[in-house]
Amino acid sequence: MQIVIFTGLLFYLSWELALVALAVTPIAWLGSRFFTRRIKRASREKRRRSGTMSAVAEESLANVRLVQAYNQQEREIERFDRENLAAYRAELASTRIKAVFTPAVDMLKLAGGLLVIGVGTWQLQQGELTLGGLLVFLTYLGSLYSPIRGLSRTGASIFAASAGGERIIELLDEQPSVEDREDARVLKRVRGSVDFDHVSFRYSRDRDVLSHVSFRLEPGETAALVGHSGAGKSTIAKLLLRFHDPTDGAIRLDGVDLRDLQLQSLRSNIALLLQDTLVFEGTIAENIAYGRPGASAEQIEQAAVESDAHEFICSLPEGYDTLIGERGQRLSGGQRQRVAIARAMIRDAPVLILDEPTTGIDADSAGRILEPLQRLMHNRTTIVITHNLLTVRRASTVLVLGNGRIAERGTHAELLARGGTYAELYAAHQAEVAPTGLAVVEPR
Repeated sequence: MQIVIFTGLLFYLSWELALVALAVTPIAWLGSRFFTRRIKRASREKRRRSGTMSAVAEESLANVRLVQAYNQQEREIERFDRENLAAYRAELASTRIKAVFTPAVDMLKLAGGLLVIGVGTWQLQQGELTLGGLLVFLTYLGSLYSPIRGLSRTGASIFAASAGGERIIELLDEQPSVEDREDARVLKRVRGSVDFDHVSFRYSRDRDVLSHVSFRLEPGETAALVGHSGAGKSTIAKLLLRFHDPTDGAIRLDGVDLRDLQLQSLRSNIALLLQDTLVFEGTIAENIAYGRPGASAEQIEQAAVESDAHEFICSLPEGYDTLIGERGQRLSGGQRQRVAIARAMIRDAPVLILDEPTTGIDADSAGRILEPLQRLMHNRTTIVITHNLLTVRRASTVLVLGNGRIAERGTHAELLARGGTYAELYAAHQAEVAPTGLAVVEPR
């Protein structure tokens, strides 16, 4: 408003001097455009370097045990120093540009004022302008330049801030790989029938991770997925949870294509137990109740009893209110796994996915969690992904994956008698277990 008002007053007093005063405007616009582009570029680099520096620090501290075990402290410090120095240089570059920008605007303001004084003095000599008129014009001109200068500074700040805004917008513009359809169906509690119908999937255009995979599970049945690493076992679990959609074919839950189901409805009917036992910083009770928000203390305790976690929880100083630390560092691997089983128990979902449930824990702990795992699997449609073939003997169906296809299928006894890929995997696994002298305990 000030710019509009004072510009109008300048033209009212002397349109010739007003044109002279505004003659520097195109130069100012070009200079502002030149500097703001560089300010934005420098600010973008500063943000990027700052993010990289934070990532290096987080990564080093998160893996501090590995760093110390391999005596790589100095190397990590050097990495951080290198990124810190790059961030400092980016900050310095941005500051230099801003430091030049403000004086440049002031110089243009001064140049405009000197032009007006020169032309005004000439008009004064010619009798075309009075001294009072010239002084009033210069006063209004000073009042006009002040908001222009402030506006240019605001523009520089906006362009610097837009670099951070771009990074946020990039994240907000990311589209999920799967979305609910407008007419998506909502299912309450399903029976648990799972049907893979000629399912193919690829992460990239190179090759199919799964190729025409078909199998069906009736409610309460258990399918064990075995095979070498990279055979596509975990991909089947991701597709069932609809983290991705099949490239070809269809997956049905109780006869309904997953793509026709509301995501929240689908996932509320599935419980998941991962090989990386994920727990949150907080109390044991909070971690168990994560499977059912709002669960009562009695429900939490009952789930812990069924997962054989109640005894060790009660032995802790604060029981269920014990803080387990970041990533559950105050608990052993077997204890974290039993807390995760309790979390799946309290969810009480009709479909269960077990992804390497005994990986990363010792044989004794693995033996102790087999029984609560069997209780968890009871009357639930279960998909077990495992390399430990000793845990799949009671599965209704064993599916042997190879090169993205089902190479063999059948029960444990049938596949052993067939003497194919499964029999070879089983023999190799027994050879690995035998030297330890550990007895394999079948769950009751």
